[in-house]
Amino acid sequence: MEKAVSPRSLAWIAATAFFMQALDTTILNTALPTIATDLHQSPLQMQLAVISYALTVALFIPISGWLADKYGTLNIFRFAVTMFVLGSVSCAFSMSLEMLIFSRILQGFGGAMMMPVARLAIIRTVPKNELLPIWNLMAMAGLTGPIIGPILGGWLVTYASWHWIFLINIPIGLVGILLSSFFMPNVKNQLSKFDWQGFLLFASGLVCVTLGLDLISETFVEKWQASSVLGMGCLFLLAYYFYAKGKSEVLIPLSLFQVRTYNLGSWSNLFIRLCGSGIPFLLPLMLQVSFQYSADYAGYMVTPIAISSLISKPFIRPLLKWLGYRKLLMINSLCMAVAVGLMCLLTINTPLWAYISLLFIYGIILSIMFTSVNTLTVSELDHHNASAGSTMLSVIQQVGIGLGIAVSAIALNFYRSFVAPEMLQQAFSYTFLTSSIFGVILFFIVAKLDKSDGENLH
Repeated sequence: MEKAVSPRSLAWIAATAFFMQALDTTILNTALPTIATDLHQSPLQMQLAVISYALTVALFIPISGWLADKYGTLNIFRFAVTMFVLGSVSCAFSMSLEMLIFSRILQGFGGAMMMPVARLAIIRTVPKNELLPIWNLMAMAGLTGPIIGPILGGWLVTYASWHWIFLINIPIGLVGILLSSFFMPNVKNQLSKFDWQGFLLFASGLVCVTLGLDLISETFVEKWQASSVLGMGCLFLLAYYFYAKGKSEVLIPLSLFQVRTYNLGSWSNLFIRLCGSGIPFLLPLMLQVSFQYSADYAGYMVTPIAISSLISKPFIRPLLKWLGYRKLLMINSLCMAVAVGLMCLLTINTPLWAYISLLFIYGIILSIMFTSVNTLTVSELDHHNASAGSTMLSVIQQVGIGLGIAVSAIALNFYRSFVAPEMLQQAFSYTFLTSSIFGVILFFIVAKLDKSDGENLH
């Protein structure tokens, strides 16, 4: 008997996966020094635990759609969550760095497939006019995870033990598996033979780009080495472009980008992250290094972004109905550029109400931007290209986050070299201004949308 599809239930299923993945990405950074002490390792070596996860996700994201088409969305989603939870348990009981790295690879294997498959199930089963509220609900988890991560990580390390930053995934994962068993359909699709050549080129490029972006912001490797790895990744992706050009039966068909809303939405996704992904990295760093705030206090100081993101969700659909996607995104992209640019004015003497107000407004802007762009990106995908579209969207978001943080780190280090140590705040100010430029570029991208784009989502 075929189970009835509940769009809201699918959104909660995707939200559990999104929250686990977003939380895990940030919660570990807070606990790394403590884990390093417990495992008798240098804190610098602990970055291997972070990088190994990112590389595994990059390696296996490209095959998530193909596996879901072959074995069904429900089967692959439950398998992915199970792998992520088992990896989390293994992380918690790791007695050495080598064991922790292996466990993070297991986690990454599951993490690579959770969100693309959950998103694919939504795209294939939820009617387009119901997609916006469902995406809203799902996106809330992704927006709150990176904010809660540092706070929760600091609290668990201080008052419990670092093992709990991994064990916390068990109940969340079990809820996801239980909900999916009742409410997620096992959607399959006709597919051709697996494109091994395309996978090797695309996955190699994605792994090298991810590794290069991670290494650029680290201090234990030379910048030329990180740039070489990044360049190699770009060459692999370029090779995939020439390999896939004109072909339909490949891992990620390039015809996907002939869908205008998908093409513009993909570029918008990238520039949103170039503009905004560095903010969760820059603000806590500035508060600790420049303002001399404690780590836990710095974590609490970014919570207005999460709070306003959640509060603003019910108002996004009425705004889109009133203004339309094109007009709202044009206004919002300029507001994003202004909000990020205004962060250059933050100093240790900035009144608390002004600081909170700016971050509160930024959270609203970010919430509107993510929900609007992501729903618009998938709005014109049909059953045939939904799998590749969902996979590629996950790839763009994954690379975009790394690229946003890397660009922010490079800009900060560049400006630091021109200012005296006691003028460090100026380097942060210039970095915020640099990030705001991407918001201006985003404005010109969304301006290419038609007034009618997104009307099928209302």
